[in-house]
Amino acid sequence: MSPAHSTSAQEATDRDASRKSVALLTLGCARNETDSEELAARLAAGGWQISDDGENADVVMVNTCGFIEQAKTESIDVLLDASSTGAKVVATGCMAERYGKDLAESLPEADAVLGFDHYPDMAARLDDILAGRTVASHQPSDRRKLLPLAPAARQGSAAVVPGHTRAAQADGAAVAAGSPQHLVMRKRLTEGPVANLKLASGCDRRCTFCAIPSFRGSFVSRTPEEIIAEAAWLASEGVKELNLVSENTTSYGKDLSDPQALEHLLEGMAAIDGIEWIRLSYLQPAELRPSLIEAMHRTEKVVPYFDLSFQHSSAKVLRRMRRFGSTENFLALLKQIRDVAPLAGARTNVIVGFPGETEDDVQELMGFLEEARLDSTGVFAYSDEDGTEAVDLDGHVDEDEVSDRHTRVSMLVDELVSQRASDRLGEVMKVLVESVEDDGVDGRGEHQAPEVDGSIALVGEVDGLEVGDFVTAKVVDSSGVDLVAEIVEESW
Repeated sequence: MSPAHSTSAQEATDRDASRKSVALLTLGCARNETDSEELAARLAAGGWQISDDGENADVVMVNTCGFIEQAKTESIDVLLDASSTGAKVVATGCMAERYGKDLAESLPEADAVLGFDHYPDMAARLDDILAGRTVASHQPSDRRKLLPLAPAARQGSAAVVPGHTRAAQADGAAVAAGSPQHLVMRKRLTEGPVANLKLASGCDRRCTFCAIPSFRGSFVSRTPEEIIAEAAWLASEGVKELNLVSENTTSYGKDLSDPQALEHLLEGMAAIDGIEWIRLSYLQPAELRPSLIEAMHRTEKVVPYFDLSFQHSSAKVLRRMRRFGSTENFLALLKQIRDVAPLAGARTNVIVGFPGETEDDVQELMGFLEEARLDSTGVFAYSDEDGTEAVDLDGHVDEDEVSDRHTRVSMLVDELVSQRASDRLGEVMKVLVESVEDDGVDGRGEHQAPEVDGSIALVGEVDGLEVGDFVTAKVVDSSGVDLVAEIVEESW
């Protein structure tokens, strides 16, 4: 190192800690958002100021998404944009974990590419980067092999679990104020009455189209004590709705020697003052047991909402995806849910154009969607993902045909969800106010998850309403998945 370089590095190291600023930009899913808030707590404990202002930060950290090609492209674009600010640029998150050194070599604009193993001492790594010291790029490995295969043995493993609170305990970083220090490490990056709460990390399923287990690892549940402590802290921060997330929520507790761990957890969260709604996301249909459906129904604060990962309905296609189910099984599951909660919200995602899918399979899927009466459906066109078994399957569908099938199913879904929304005309529902602006007041009902299932425009006596209020309103109109509802009872 030259004397001039050494002096510059020392000056950067010696700068006032209060001036160290990092812009933390999050891409991808709700699990990534919770990871960013854990990183924010660690960084704040290390003297870093946290913002989302990339123009005036010393370091821009991009928590990337590596799930599908479109998400990876967006991650690259954001990293390139960040490099134009003059700040140091750091890539972390799923894409960084998945590609590591290869990403660093193909993206010289990034000053570092850091994986999940860097999370416990991320503040120190940013100190190094700001000081001009080289930080070695992450070396990817198959994270499924880092933990014992037997679920019961995983809780005692010393392997780092990405975004997992206990991985943070030993470094002494600051935790959320007022929380048990060994349980909560989180700093909210957004305001508002809704927050995601991660139940677990990783996934034990081996779907042939999905690479997530290879870079997120095997399934590891957080302990109920950690989750309840974090939920209580979120309530103290003004959160009223908890959105429970993981790669596979119905697997929660299988490594805790408690087959009804999720049911017990819901009861514990429902007892927290200030929490009004508890929403479960990422439910695996093959694991959605009747006892969980009953527990969701009887636990007052758990909203009647079922985010069901169907992916397809043709039994033949599902088997090639290494998943379970069929049109008949899925319709029976929806009937079981609606027998208990007739007005329950239900959504899913489906993939079209999977290798081996025929026109008959597409027609079966479309027929299923017509019968299922779902409130919201995401439609994805299949594309090969690095490192997945589906890449080597026979029967790949022509790209133009995949696009055509995606268009047809998407058009059908648009029609069906509009019909489902109109079916709710006259329904009286509880609505959480999320936006109060000069041009109107918007919220969501129990059947609508944040950002993905539409919203409700409130009309009538809206003066005095504030974000976080709950009102009772009657649905009077609909447009696509969105509803218009007139207030019939004051907020509380």
